[in-house]
Amino acid sequence: MSSSTRSRRVLAVSIAGVAALLLSSCSDSADSGGSGDGATSLGFVNGANTHFHTCLLKAVEQTAKAKGAKLYSANSKQDAGTELSNIEDMIARNVNALIVQTVNVDALEGDITKAKGAGIPIYLTSVSTDDLSDILGAAVVDLKKVGAMDAGWIEKDAAGKQVQVGVVAGAPGAASDLLVGGFKAALPATAKVVANQPGMFNPAKAQDVAENMIQAHPDLDYAFVANEEMAFAVRKAFDAAGAKDVRIVSVNGTEDGIAAVRAGTLSATVANSAMTIGQTAVEKALALLADKNTDKKDDKISNIPLTLVTKDNVAQAPQYCPK
Repeated sequence: MSSSTRSRRVLAVSIAGVAALLLSSCSDSADSGGSGDGATSLGFVNGANTHFHTCLLKAVEQTAKAKGAKLYSANSKQDAGTELSNIEDMIARNVNALIVQTVNVDALEGDITKAKGAGIPIYLTSVSTDDLSDILGAAVVDLKKVGAMDAGWIEKDAAGKQVQVGVVAGAPGAASDLLVGGFKAALPATAKVVANQPGMFNPAKAQDVAENMIQAHPDLDYAFVANEEMAFAVRKAFDAAGAKDVRIVSVNGTEDGIAAVRAGTLSATVANSAMTIGQTAVEKALALLADKNTDKKDDKISNIPLTLVTKDNVAQAPQYCPK
């Protein structure tokens, strides 16, 4: 890894969705032209077409309109090459700033270099960089903290008993590694991780993993699953194997995830709202554009609120997607 790449290594990655890296199942959709007629123009380069990305786009569009900014949007459809081309197109439009939900952290090197070379500031959603001079700002979800919050629920629920825990991770890489690392580090000594396998953010794969996991570990007490979409498949596999008592904790806080907590299908989930991420990105990008003299981390980095949702507080779960 080059020194410039190291300087831009990820500080935090969002789950929504966990954001681009935490949700799967994309479909094609056309890029959209400009909306609004404000004097300030923003380019939004989205990473894919999952539920998270759709909600993120809707939040960005609604907030830009409310703020009187002109918005151009494009979708990279989980391809780093397309992402860079989208950024080049936005540069050609001479937008005042770029908001980018990257397809993966490795794509950021070229994105940031291209934007800086054109003199167009870039605001990141889901990730940040060590060198804040490279970016206008970022709306970040602390994935280590997300994992730790789920682990804290298990600690409280287990109440000091020796318990076995299974982990269905996402795809190997920054998002899943941070999430699972935070979870494992926060587990009590009485909780033993007996299995840790990637579900690749794919429900079918996660179900296969869960079937093998419960067969190998029939006394499993808890499972941590790296997003709700996989968690539903894991629940199905456990129930079919007669392991309905295994308690599952997960991540995202989607409408279906909250409903599953209410129904008891999931025991807990950590909500990070795609709506909040999109709103924050537009509001902060516009504010930072207006105050170009700030380089303080507290001004540039916005940490998205996290909520551990259980049956006890399900009514207070944050809204995930704009209406």
